[in-house]
Amino acid sequence: MVEVQPEGLLEYIIIQHRWVVVLLALLPMSGLWKLWSVLRNYVVFKMSSAPKLHDKKVKDVQNQVKQWLAGDRSSHMCTARPTWQTMSFRQGIYKNTFTNIRVNLVDILEVDTKKMTVRCEPLVSMGQLSRTLQPLGLALPVVPELDQLTVGGLVMGTGVETSSHVHGLFQHICLQYELVLADGSVLTCSKDENPDLFYAVPWSYGTLGFLASVVIQVIQAKKYVRVQYESYTNSKELAARFSAESLSPTPHQFVEALMFSRDSGVVMTADMVDEIGPDGIYNPIGRWYSEWFFKKVGKHLQNYIYGFKRPVVEYIPLRDYYHRHSKSLFWEVQDIVPFGNNFVFRLLFGWLMPPEVSLLKLTQPEAIARLYEKAHVLQDMLVPIECLKDAVNKFHQEFEVYPLWLCPFKVRNEPGMLRVKDGRDSQMFVDIGVYGVPKAKGYETVPSTRRIEQFVAEHRGFQMLYADTYTTREEFRSMFDHTLYDKVRDSLPHCKEAFPEVYGKVNRNVRK
Repeated sequence: MVEVQPEGLLEYIIIQHRWVVVLLALLPMSGLWKLWSVLRNYVVFKMSSAPKLHDKKVKDVQNQVKQWLAGDRSSHMCTARPTWQTMSFRQGIYKNTFTNIRVNLVDILEVDTKKMTVRCEPLVSMGQLSRTLQPLGLALPVVPELDQLTVGGLVMGTGVETSSHVHGLFQHICLQYELVLADGSVLTCSKDENPDLFYAVPWSYGTLGFLASVVIQVIQAKKYVRVQYESYTNSKELAARFSAESLSPTPHQFVEALMFSRDSGVVMTADMVDEIGPDGIYNPIGRWYSEWFFKKVGKHLQNYIYGFKRPVVEYIPLRDYYHRHSKSLFWEVQDIVPFGNNFVFRLLFGWLMPPEVSLLKLTQPEAIARLYEKAHVLQDMLVPIECLKDAVNKFHQEFEVYPLWLCPFKVRNEPGMLRVKDGRDSQMFVDIGVYGVPKAKGYETVPSTRRIEQFVAEHRGFQMLYADTYTTREEFRSMFDHTLYDKVRDSLPHCKEAFPEVYGKVNRNVRK
């Protein structure tokens, strides 16, 4: 068990009794912030004021960039958004030396029901989008689970969801980007207009320009999601079932799995439906008092172990399903509020959950940051689906963190940082999400993570950029195809002066 020494009474309370701070301060603040955000976004969208202000806000970004251009250009540029406001538990120290550009682009601009698109600014969140689209009978084809994830983060980094085995990553449902470039000009790009830039933007981490708006595909939605839970106590059988569902020529709309040990877990397949059938029960998991989703899934596995061998079927409201992991931030909240899934707590305070990640980071003392670095894993590794069983064994050996989140996704053979390396039209991968305290014997943060990175690279996989990256620059460039990215950076005016390479914003040396 890793221990850190507190400095002073306040830090002692925050470290030893963090739940007190969360319960008495962060949850009420989170509740007020959520209420304000929902009301503000609703009013702005209903009044259609955002489209009128968009050009003015973009001009403000342009003017700041032009000021940098007119200066000595001695530093790179980045957004002024504090890193405590992002979903990553790490903070980018590069912002301390870069020129910070204020980007106040937080609104949904237009929903076009004829073209089946939504146009929004980069700081629009998934919760904001799903809340706006649901009354219109619409949804995004790919809705990454956590409410607070933003469009810009999912474009410039990446976004995956349980429909990604059909639709691909979040970038694959994006049809057009608007960017402010390093010379202060505004450029739009799509598959037909400035295609090189369009394909280079995803995974570029804000190193080609400042994202100003995104046009995203939408689809017709239904009221409920029929979810079928199938439990396994044999990892080979689980991997085979998960792979078969992901690769099926007629797949279910949603596929995911949670593994609760190296050998046991639950595979979930799901589809949108308009009516609740007689084969299952109604489970509105989005209600404030509802049990955390992963805990409910774990009970299905326990029932299976105790003899209830049949698959279980539930009908979940669509938006509840999309954000099923938000309330507990997958399972991260159980380490922050250990009694958060208690029924009495859920009944009284569940409507305030989860605490805002931004507020958690803002109140995080240096000692907690050190503790997270030494005794906490937060990683998403992306490997070809045929490597799933070997990957689970390797993750168990190096980390032994459970649950593990398994989510399949399709990579198309398109230009960009993520490339299919054997010439196929597409390739199926699985995102292995590892979030929690490692219990593996001999775990050490850097050596253990380095061995996982090596395993992923050897199996022609990828590492999500929000997490700690210990690769060297050469290893990073080998993992991600920089051919188009380098070409675009060479072609855009002042780009190399204005922005570092992606590696310069994601490697562990520029994060704390």
